[in-house]
Amino acid sequence: MLTLPPAVETRAGLQWRRAAAPDLVLERPLAEEAAVGILYDGRPHAVLMATPEDVEDLAIGFTLSERIASAEQIAGVGLAVLEAGVQVDIRLTPAGARSRARSRVRSMEGRSSCGLCGVERLSAAVRPLGAVAASRPVSRTSIERALDALDEAQTLGRLTRAMHAAAFAGPEGELLIVREDVGRHNALDKLIGAVSRAGLDPGEGFCLITSRCSYEMVDKAAVAGFPVLVAISAPTALAIRKAQEANIALIALARADGAVLFTGGERIAP
Repeated sequence: MLTLPPAVETRAGLQWRRAAAPDLVLERPLAEEAAVGILYDGRPHAVLMATPEDVEDLAIGFTLSERIASAEQIAGVGLAVLEAGVQVDIRLTPAGARSRARSRVRSMEGRSSCGLCGVERLSAAVRPLGAVAASRPVSRTSIERALDALDEAQTLGRLTRAMHAAAFAGPEGELLIVREDVGRHNALDKLIGAVSRAGLDPGEGFCLITSRCSYEMVDKAAVAGFPVLVAISAPTALAIRKAQEANIALIALARADGAVLFTGGERIAP
């Protein structure tokens, strides 16, 4: 039976504080990072540094958000735990193999902090987005309900204080799926993969992320089909422009007492 490395490892550290004495030796839960290799039909494509949990979701979400293949073009997933890390082999249909051949090339490993590592051409970095399909408006109350529940749902984040989370909420704000990772892009890819594997309709809810909202987070959300993206932190200017292009409601700086709506106001109920 395959055994993934633990997502959290406890290590000892020496803590000091200005107003406290003496120094304190403590045990601290730490987020793990592992190399996750993604292959297509046995051929290496990319290596991501990620939390070794929900790696099948990560590989499938990466496949979808990178436009390598559609969900219908994925024939199966194989997982292997190696000494160097975790390997996920995505088996593609013939149509999927043709789609992969047309996808953008990556020539190096992807760090947990980077969403575009290894992209070779400027023209492949910021790609055009199609409009996300129309959906029923989401209420402010639903968004607030999801935000209230999100902190408690971040099991690894509360333990380590070193994880990002991405969540999919239903129309009433109920959290349906939550995924966590040391990398914000990985967390969102894990969510995209999990939503696809569960057969959920992205248009029947909204997406929440606990990180800043740079443009590639909007890009992934648009490709996945999320009509509303809620970010805890601030967006970049390019993220707002891409959200407008994709007709996504972008809500950022989301807190318990309110948020800021930047685009897509028609998707938010009065």
